Amino acid sequence: MQTARQKKLQQVASQRQAGFIVVLEDIHDPHNAAAILRTCDALGVQDVWFIFNKEKAYNPKRVGKSSSSSANKWLTFRIFKTVAECKAALKRLKYESVGTVLRKGAEDFTKAKLTAKKIALWVGNEHAGLSEQAVAACDRLLLLPMRGFVESLNVSVMTAISIYEISRQRGGKYIKSPRESAALVKDFSRR
Repeated sequence: MQTARQKKLQQVASQRQAGFIVVLEDIHDPHNAAAILRTCDALGVQDVWFIFNKEKAYNPKRVGKSSSSSANKWLTFRIFKTVAECKAALKRLKYESVGTVLRKGAEDFTKAKLTAKKIALWVGNEHAGLSEQAVAACDRLLLLPMRGFVESLNVSVMTAISIYEISRQRGGKYIKSPRESAALVKDFSRR
């Protein structure tokens, strides 16, 4: 008979999304990163990639234990020193890169079709947004129209909205395979 803990690990692993990576470029405040990690876990995104090019690097496994609700314990991380390294890895894996920006000419987020089999959501620094290198690395750029006086949302809020909308549009169609889920359960058990 399985323990309740084993059942929970299997349930979570079976609901993790395949082909969805969140890329965080130079997120300055570890608490913002921790809030994003909590959203990733809650919405079934397993893979979070960090780029520390200009900002001081921190270990995502060790930040914001309380603000992430320990979500960082359950996620898989990769850390890159440059946008080019990250983009090359995504390109090898055939991901469509979608960046969130504050610039004219970007696609209206509310009208964008976000259903690619493999999608990487790029999110930039709290103050500067995505770097020019990251913008150039993205296949598509999205802008969430604001209706008030402020021109943007907190990075963790924007990321949560983006993850939710991409997940909603993909409609649970891209869930990790039983083999991938079993490997994830094994990994979870070690953690």
